[in-house]
Amino acid sequence: MLRHLTSGESHGPALTAIIEGLPAGLSLSVDYINLQLARRQGGYGRGGRMKIENDCVLFLSGVRGGLTIGSPVTLQVENRDWANWQEIMDPGVGARLDQRVVTRPRPGHADLAGALKYRQHDIRNVLERASARETAAKVAVGSVARRLLGELGIEIIGCVLRIGSVVAREPSELAGWLEVGRSTLSRLQELLAASPVYCADPVAEEAMMREIDHARATGDSLGGVFEIRAYGLPPGLGSYVHWDRRLEGNLARALMSIPAIKGVEIGLGFAGSALPGSLAHDEIFHKPGQGFYRQTNRAGGLEGGVTNGEPLIIRAAMKPIPTLYKPLHSVDLLTHEPCTASVERADTCSVPAASVIGEAVAAWELAVVCVEKFGGDTIEELKKNYNSYLDYVKERSI
Repeated sequence: MLRHLTSGESHGPALTAIIEGLPAGLSLSVDYINLQLARRQGGYGRGGRMKIENDCVLFLSGVRGGLTIGSPVTLQVENRDWANWQEIMDPGVGARLDQRVVTRPRPGHADLAGALKYRQHDIRNVLERASARETAAKVAVGSVARRLLGELGIEIIGCVLRIGSVVAREPSELAGWLEVGRSTLSRLQELLAASPVYCADPVAEEAMMREIDHARATGDSLGGVFEIRAYGLPPGLGSYVHWDRRLEGNLARALMSIPAIKGVEIGLGFAGSALPGSLAHDEIFHKPGQGFYRQTNRAGGLEGGVTNGEPLIIRAAMKPIPTLYKPLHSVDLLTHEPCTASVERADTCSVPAASVIGEAVAAWELAVVCVEKFGGDTIEELKKNYNSYLDYVKERSI
């Protein structure tokens, strides 16, 4: 079983993650993970924290000579801002608990609910862990999963579809991505890497940046929608047998675990609810040498909790960040007096970064079902089992 746990506070010494269940022999490098960490820090609309941090991963266990060795892999991402917070965040009894105290909860944040749940008088004890800074650990973990998926020829890509009121054309509208090939996918990846907002539509990209600029100037924030796609998935990943192993549910849970995500849809999603069944489902065809295939992908690659061999398409809606430089009304946690919400350093828009985090958590869930289905204590054994399954699927398709 593949599982992980993250720990660490936003202004603590570091973020740490432990991954258990990785097969031995998987090639891992800090450069590969650091590339994804840098993508998370990028995107137009990020705030001052990104100017301080330069996220780099450190392997503390489970990797030797660039290969996993079968034992738990420990990842650490240092918080450079810790240098400015050591006295305040000191785990010892000498911590300056009277400094940078937060008692004005922000509407839309975990501040108030968390303080009430854990009986905290200083909201800092809540926001330090509820902070989106934890997503750096998510991306580090997801990058390891992405590396495993790469061994199986599975590729994941994310793009921004909406920021504020600006809606981009989907990649499928721009260049027929539903029938994407490796060369087409590479061009899309290059296009997204060059976009300041990780959007494939250059017209919408400019409008998105203008909207972000306006929100920043007025002390406001913006949300949006991003899409995650996975190519090369075989049919049969996930389960229709048990409710907690349905892949749609696990993917939705993973995406909803990202701070500020308030909605998830797969394939046609909510739009499909307005269609008759004859227009909502993907007809099945068969061709010798190609096997079973679909001419549409309205299901988004998932049917009955299981992948069907088509590309996975999943979207997530992100609300605007709750920290505003023109703060909303609130009530002081201790005095109960009316006040304005506290202001922590924050982004104007994090939708591009959220798309990278979405890629990471989706990669993790897909790696989990691959390891579950194909097993193996080594990457060679897992790949052998995987290829044997592909041969079986091909035989059934001839």
